[in-house]
Amino acid sequence: MSLYSNLLPVPSGILEVASSPVCYTEEIVTSSLQFSLIIPTYNEGENVQEIVKILSQLLDSIIPGEYELIVVDDNSPDGTWKLAQELTIQYPQLRVMRREQEKGLSTAVIRGWQVARGKILGVIDADLQHPPEILLQLWQEMVQGADLAVASRHVEGGGVSEWSVVRRFLSRGAQMLGLIILPEVIGRLSDPMSGYFMVRRDAIVGKPLSPVGYKILIEVTGRGKIRWIGEVGYVFRERQAGASKVTWKQYIEYIQHLLRLRFDLWPVKRFLRFGVVGFSGVFVDLGVFYVLRTVLGLALTRSAILSSEVAIINNFLWNDLWTFGDISSRQKGMGKRIKRLLKFNVVCLTGLVLNVLLVNFLFNVLGVNEYLAKLIAIAAVTLWNFWFNLKLSWRVTDAQK
Repeated sequence: MSLYSNLLPVPSGILEVASSPVCYTEEIVTSSLQFSLIIPTYNEGENVQEIVKILSQLLDSIIPGEYELIVVDDNSPDGTWKLAQELTIQYPQLRVMRREQEKGLSTAVIRGWQVARGKILGVIDADLQHPPEILLQLWQEMVQGADLAVASRHVEGGGVSEWSVVRRFLSRGAQMLGLIILPEVIGRLSDPMSGYFMVRRDAIVGKPLSPVGYKILIEVTGRGKIRWIGEVGYVFRERQAGASKVTWKQYIEYIQHLLRLRFDLWPVKRFLRFGVVGFSGVFVDLGVFYVLRTVLGLALTRSAILSSEVAIINNFLWNDLWTFGDISSRQKGMGKRIKRLLKFNVVCLTGLVLNVLLVNFLFNVLGVNEYLAKLIAIAAVTLWNFWFNLKLSWRVTDAQK
């Protein structure tokens, strides 16, 4: 049998990590390991032997026999996959996958994780720019209970060796852009562009992953069940052999990834329900206003205030039962409901003030048509009301487990 016939089969279909590895026999599936480290490669023939040697020595010192190294190669012209497969004779913990159809670092990592047997999954570059010895510190973070352990250039002990001013600017600029587009994810990471980390398998099991480009950490943090993140400083080294693969295309893909993840993580279904409830509140407001003003003869201002409050209460009740029902059902008790109502009132009344201010600014300052200004203000305030009610009135963190 040829040495190359023992290559790992390449998974196909959805990019999702299961609780057990795919493409293995039942005997192998039942023999789980503590750790699986993916080494994605493309034209890394000059580095693959060295990286495998160093990683094997490091992991043998802490978890001998309880780890595997998986080289996932995108059919490199320099035959990296062949060189790696030849190393399996010397390093039995090494396994190799050759991909001939799919391309890209992020998907290579996921395909590797899909066949991995480890309870903890990791990734490291093959070019030795990620110091292998940092692996031991990342492992300690996982041992202490972290769901995700990240090697960071932007914490104590971290940095870059010989980056140009332009590259430093682009790296920091990418992080700032991420904070604007995806603050709840990027804000948790000091180095969201890191490609050197470990994650618990349980944290990403069953989560469909959809990375764009060559970075996957943001995808894992955004879609996974990540509670505790540990960070370890490292100095990014200059490449010892081979050519750098960083191009402008990678920065464009990074932006595309942020936007896709932003849209996917936005609770669209919940927002649509919130909009339907808000639309119904318009008719409640007008109906009550008619009764108070025309039937009962109350003053204009008093009628407007009372009708608005009735509409707010109507909207709150429907949102509490329907839009955010899954959350409020775990926050039982009249006291908590009243607390949610008061917060809802504050957010909505603040939105009303913003509506008036925005209409006046658009119409009086920018000269926008008054009806168009009103529509813009309604759209902006609807987003305001939804987002702040989601984060304040119906906070998931208040739910009783």
